[in-house]
Amino acid sequence: MPTALPMRLLQLIIGLFLYGFGASLMIRAAIGVAPWDVLSQGIAAQTPLSFGLATNVIGALVLLLWWPLRQKPGVGTVLNVMLIGPSAQFGLWLLPLAVGLAWQVAMFCAGMLLVALATGLYIGARLGPGPRDGLMTGLHARTGWPIWKVRSLIEGSVLLLGWWLGGNVGVGTLAFALLIGPLCGVTLGWFGIGRSPEGSAAPRPASAQRGQG
Repeated sequence: MPTALPMRLLQLIIGLFLYGFGASLMIRAAIGVAPWDVLSQGIAAQTPLSFGLATNVIGALVLLLWWPLRQKPGVGTVLNVMLIGPSAQFGLWLLPLAVGLAWQVAMFCAGMLLVALATGLYIGARLGPGPRDGLMTGLHARTGWPIWKVRSLIEGSVLLLGWWLGGNVGVGTLAFALLIGPLCGVTLGWFGIGRSPEGSAAPRPASAQRGQG
């Protein structure tokens, strides 16, 4: 794992870009997306905001919730809010909609694997968790509830709201929920992060989460 700050920043930026691009791959697959992306899609469907800008707005609003939870953002947290949305929007501009089930599945799997790799990269840089990760760990610290319960409540609520607003919920959403944890466990290990990394949050795909992460 790189230790010099410039290399860690480069790793962080690459990870955040790949996270957003991976999310765009899953969106173009059109068989369901991650819970936070469902919410971004729903907001984009109901407002003039693009998917990328909706992702940025959600990240900023989640970051505001850190204040009462006494969470401290790092440079990685701020860049997470700023970069994932634009990189996802770039991917949506570049990529065509998948046609045919085989292409849909292939594109979705590629996106999910890319999100897992990106999660390892940006958390492995150790420059601060994503806003959604910090919300999860902050609520865990304040309530004493297990991480899995806090994460389930947050992502379940986000998923229902996004679906109600018109986001794409499908078999891919279920696949993401079941597989992203084990996949991130592998990629985090590549970058020297264990299950409970000191000074960083449990992985989201900010994210997510993403971003979702």
